[in-house]
Amino acid sequence: MTSDVAVSLLVLAGIVALSDATRRLMTRALADTGLSVYAVELVSTFQLCCCTHELKLLADVGGIEPRLALTFTYLAAVVHGLTFGGATGNPSGALEHAYHARFSAGCALQRIACQFAAAAAARAAVPVIWGVGLSRLHARHKLLGYQCISAIRAPLPKAAAVELACAFAVQTAITHTRPVEEKYRVHAVAAVIAIVVYAVPLQWKLLPGVLPGVLAEPAAGDDELRAAVR
Repeated sequence: MTSDVAVSLLVLAGIVALSDATRRLMTRALADTGLSVYAVELVSTFQLCCCTHELKLLADVGGIEPRLALTFTYLAAVVHGLTFGGATGNPSGALEHAYHARFSAGCALQRIACQFAAAAAARAAVPVIWGVGLSRLHARHKLLGYQCISAIRAPLPKAAAVELACAFAVQTAITHTRPVEEKYRVHAVAAVIAIVVYAVPLQWKLLPGVLPGVLAEPAAGDDELRAAVR
């Protein structure tokens, strides 16, 4: 198990590093075209989805301890918050920014198109990584045919209500931490995400069902979170 976790951490680090390098390269290459924001959206959402797939594999198939899962949740939220470079990372974030006139409706729709394309690309790319068999966990998952395990362990209406509550809690944290010094803000939001993920399985037994959605929520304010490293 220890070696499986170590390999997964290396995979996550590799995904983030490769995504960051690609973001920087495409931002420079497309700086004068106006397309750099969509390239960043595409790469950042790909990063988010790939990392979520790997974390979900650890939770569903790897059976890691809850404390370790919470640690990874916190770290993943911090890393995404610091590296997204202004990407929204999910449709609700893009629509929210359009609603507040931070960018146009057309820009929001194009960002959402990039997000769906990135999600599809991540879904195709991650099995290729797992297929290499870097760890016993990856090899076992390959033998199972990359079978997806449903993470919803409660009635669907209840699960939807919990997801909504998680999104509300995290978005509230993003909104109300604006007075906090920027360099601490990303950690505050990540802490709220970890607390939400911890509270949910105690009440609803949904971990890791809410994990992908909760991890995506900081993206709604990632342009503000990005300022924490400036």
